[in-house]
Amino acid sequence: MDRFFTRIATGSSNMMGRPLAFIAATLLCIIWAVSGPIFNYSDTWQLVINTATTVLTFLMVFLIQNSQNRDAAAMQAKLDELIRSMDKARGQFIGIEHLTDNQIEDIRAALEREAGKEPGRANTADESVDRLLNRY
Repeated sequence: MDRFFTRIATGSSNMMGRPLAFIAATLLCIIWAVSGPIFNYSDTWQLVINTATTVLTFLMVFLIQNSQNRDAAAMQAKLDELIRSMDKARGQFIGIEHLTDNQIEDIRAALEREAGKEPGRANTADESVDRLLNRY
């Protein structure tokens, strides 16, 4: 069942993320709008677009969430492998995505203090960004 859903979700997400899907949706909205006078802007005419967009939005939420969950899990696995493979990396960081938001924020603040930066400040990365931008 998981593979089937993953295949369907991936295929649907790929299809819905293409320009042709956007163009098709736009054309359907234009056709709907142009058909208004034909149907005298009736309640049924309005209900058609409202129902269609509500149902499609409802389904797309699940597809988007599935894609984001898979992408995040894959990214975490890759980062965990990088941590595991480096001699000086701290293995304690593997799996921290399972901690609470507050615990992760505490870890981030501790790392910023360790780097000699003020926790929670945007200027933490300023020097690195400046060095990177000055390369080009």
